[in-house]
Amino acid sequence: MSFSASAPTRRWWRSTARGLMIGAVVAGATGCAALGRATFREPDVQLREFIITGLGLTGGSVDVVLSVYNPNGYKLDALRMTYFVEVDSIKLGEGELGNRFVVPEKDSSVVRLPIRFTYAGLGAAGRALLQSGTVNYRVRGDFSVGTPLGNFTRPYDRRGRYSSVAGNGK
Repeated sequence: MSFSASAPTRRWWRSTARGLMIGAVVAGATGCAALGRATFREPDVQLREFIITGLGLTGGSVDVVLSVYNPNGYKLDALRMTYFVEVDSIKLGEGELGNRFVVPEKDSSVVRLPIRFTYAGLGAAGRALLQSGTVNYRVRGDFSVGTPLGNFTRPYDRRGRYSSVAGNGK
C-alpha cells in the first residue's frame, strides 16, 4: 500500500519548510550583524595640524588635518563624516565631509576638514596661539563606514593640546 499526502497536507509541509528556512536566514543574518558589531574596533582619530588656507578682513579659512587609524583587519570605506571643532572651548567650525575616503586595514589615512571662521569668535584662542604657540582643542562628530561586516555609524571625540611649534596635536 502506498501513502500519498493530500493537497492540504503538502501545502502545510511546504509552508512549514518555507517558514523554517526564512527563520534560519533571519537568525543567521541577525547573528552575523551582532558578531560584526562585537568584532568591529573603533578607528582612532588624532589631530595632526591646522593649516591656514585663507585670511581676510573679518576671518579666514583653515583645514583641520586628522589622522584616522583603522585597527581592524579589513579596510574601512568611510561613507560620511561630521565634525565640530573647538579651540580653547570656542567653536571654530562644523560641517560634514562630502568626500568618501578609505582607511586600509591596520593603517592610517589623512583627512582634511575645511572650516571658515571669524576673528571675533576666535580672539582669545588666537592670542593664546600667537603668544604661547599652543592651544587646547576638541574635535568631535561621527563617521559612517562600510565594512565586510556591515555599515557602522560611531561617534568620536578627541581632546588635546595643539602646538604650532611642533606642527602637530599632542
